[in-house]
Amino acid sequence: MSGETTPRIADPELEAWLAGLQGQEPGAPSTAQLREKRSRPGGPEIPLVHDLLLPSGDDTAVPVRAYRHDTGTTRATCVYVHGGAFVFGDLDSHDRACRRLAALGGIDVVAVDYRRAPEHPAPAAVEDVRTVLESLGRSADGDRPLGLAGDSAGALIAFLAAGATDITVDRLLMINPNVDLTLSRPSVRTKGTGWGLSSRDLGWFVSQWAPTAALRAGPALNPLRQPAAAAPMTTIVTSEHDPLRDEGLALVEHLRRAGRLTAHHHLDGMVHGVINLDTISPAARRRGDQFLTEFAEDLIASRG
Repeated sequence: MSGETTPRIADPELEAWLAGLQGQEPGAPSTAQLREKRSRPGGPEIPLVHDLLLPSGDDTAVPVRAYRHDTGTTRATCVYVHGGAFVFGDLDSHDRACRRLAALGGIDVVAVDYRRAPEHPAPAAVEDVRTVLESLGRSADGDRPLGLAGDSAGALIAFLAAGATDITVDRLLMINPNVDLTLSRPSVRTKGTGWGLSSRDLGWFVSQWAPTAALRAGPALNPLRQPAAAAPMTTIVTSEHDPLRDEGLALVEHLRRAGRLTAHHHLDGMVHGVINLDTISPAARRRGDQFLTEFAEDLIASRG
């Protein structure tokens, strides 16, 4: 036989969702449209959920949403940094993801509503996450593990924030991470059309957060050009049909060589944004439940 084989998609539900996207007319990204509030499926019930403001060092405050278990004893706390291509996403867009992590892992979660581009380019978001880490780290019981997790752009922001503070981050979870803002890896081209996240949009998004080519290419915002030995022990999730796949795989090897890789979950047949596809795709739900549970268990055991 000759010719190209049809790419495998994780399940029929995901295939139908992708087919629906094919019929949408492509257009230039609109920040206002991306930030519109949407009706989203609810997540698992968590006993205590409340929004609050954590003071920052410049007389401002960082909005967060805390998901807490009413058990009297907190086994671990994880700060969650939402995705949204540096431009959109908020506490509501990833509320379900945070509830899943809290419920599956039996841990407390604190989601960060960091400042977004283009109004607030890098490193504003990193500074906001660092503020939250330092607030939690300095007020917490010293025996309680502190984790950090993020998806897509949020995974990069999380990684950079972990390196910008002296607070110990016991474990880091990076889901479909965007870690090479030059977007020069092969999968950006080979998976950049028809898989739910376009390379054209990616180029616009990263330019909003890192406005100059020098900044996008430099080491300050690139984990692949930073010493891996200083990184927290990290779990990375990559997806086969994600334009960001190859930079995620490069980070896997970068951290593995330094002994800083806890686990790598590569999701065959899956696309970008797996953390928010659980209500669409049974495979996304199953694999997401797996890596969220494993990460939480590893976090709890990290100071055991």
